Formats: sequence, structure tokens, C-alpha cells
Amino acid sequence: MSVTVRVPAKVNVQLAVGAARPDGYHDLANVFLAVGLHDEITATPADALRITCAGPDADRVPLDGTNLAARAATVLAEAYGREPAVHLHIDKDIPVAGGMAGGSADGAGALVACNALWGTGASRDELLALCAELGSDVPFSLIGGAALGTGRGEKLTELEAGGGFHWVFAMAGRGLSTPAVFREFDRLAEGRDIPEPVADQTVLDALAAGDPGALAVAVTNDLQPAALSLFPELSDILAAGRAAGALTALVSGSGPTTAFLASDEASAAEVAAVLRASGTCATVRTAQGPVPGATVV
Repeated sequence: MSVTVRVPAKVNVQLAVGAARPDGYHDLANVFLAVGLHDEITATPADALRITCAGPDADRVPLDGTNLAARAATVLAEAYGREPAVHLHIDKDIPVAGGMAGGSADGAGALVACNALWGTGASRDELLALCAELGSDVPFSLIGGAALGTGRGEKLTELEAGGGFHWVFAMAGRGLSTPAVFREFDRLAEGRDIPEPVADQTVLDALAAGDPGALAVAVTNDLQPAALSLFPELSDILAAGRAAGALTALVSGSGPTTAFLASDEASAAEVAAVLRASGTCATVRTAQGPVPGATVV
């Protein structure tokens, strides 16, 4: 017997970042949108915890206890007094170290898969609490759709999305470390007053209306200057996407994946084709959102 869970990537349509807290984290106002790039996590009974991975950049995915899927199986097993004896296989399609929460998705997917495989019966709220232990983006990977994350991103309020949004994602040739991007944010912010992060009502209204034009005007990412400081070549990708007709262009989360919002599916395909031909990026994908969170398939 095995259980397979499909779990989506995310894009941040607003990422407001506060000053560093004493615990090293930052308060956020993080408006998440789940998009249709997915990893699949398959849980199968085994004598001991084992992780395998296949797909693009699978060689960059850790297969030890640092993998969020492995940590998810361990925390769920500890909560229910059992051994984490499971083989977790990750079919990878979300970019690795790309700012699209691929590792967080794997953690959420593993929790749902192991919960089903072991029959532990954890409720959605119990799973969300375990997700928050694992990482700031993991709870959203569980619920999907659209949501506002506050605190360090783990406290979620589900949001209405009035329609689908068409995105193009351009992947750079290398990854960026999320902690390194936050350190660079802190360095760039030295000597400045950082306002408390709050959700932008224009972003929430545009999401609720399903209006890509309004959303394009409203999107922001406070981590983008730090990502561009560490990876200046991303500016060329952003410029190429804008020139191709994207409604807006931004770094996705901590990067280095760049995200381009298009007016419709045909426009997204055109932007993607121009980006592929531009020579500025490694791979290009299109996806629509919102989509559901972690789902047993």
C-alpha cells in the first residue's frame, strides 16, 4: 500500500517584510497564491525512514534528515508515538531553491501522505500546527488557494480569489538561499526605519475581483532588492519579461525564480516563448492559480 499526495508551488503577490525580530525571524504580511506547478510525494511502508527524489534538479535535493519531508514524517510520528518507518519518494517539478516553496510543499505533502498511510487521524488544525513547526511556508502548502500569512508567515487567513490568474515563471541557472536573502535584506535596511508589515488592500481587492490588471499594479516584494543585490542577472530576466508583454514582473519570494503575470492564457504563452528565446534564463514554465493545496491523489 502507498499514498501519493500532490502539492503546489506558490507565488507571493505581496511580500511585506518587517525588521528582524530578536529570534532572527521577520514579521511578514505575505499574500500567497498557489499555482499549478506540483511536486508529488508518495509514502510507502518501510523498515526505516528513507527519502528518494526524481525530476528536474533532483540532485540538489537533500536526502537526509534535513529534508522537510523527512522532518515532517518524524514530527508526525513523534506526535503519535510511533517510528517514522516510511519510504518517501518525491517526484520533483517545483523549482529547487527557487523561491516557490518547493521544500515546504514537500513537507506538507509528506505530512498528509503519512497521516493517511499510518491512519493517525490528525485533524486539519493539528496538521497545520505541525506545519508551522516545520517552517513558515509549510502551512500554506497544506491549504493552497489564496491566503494572507502573518507572523513569520505561518498564521494564515484564507482569501477569496474571484478568478484564475495566468503566470509565467522563469528559472535562473542557480539557486538562492532564503536565509542569505533575508541577511541581505537586513544589511540593505541598516539605519532605516522599517514599517510594520501590513496587507495591501488593493492586492486583496484585485485577488477577490479576479482582475489581473489591477493585481499587476499592486504586487510588491520587499525581498526583491536583496535578491537582485545577490543575483544581479535577474534584472535582465525581469526586463525581458516586461518587454515580452507581461503585465508585471517580480522576483518570486526570495528568488531566484522570476514571475510574470499575463492577461490571459494566450498572452502567457507568448511571454513564455519570448523568454525562452531571450537567453536570459534556464527554463520557463506557465501555470495558473489559485489551485488547491496538498491533496491525496
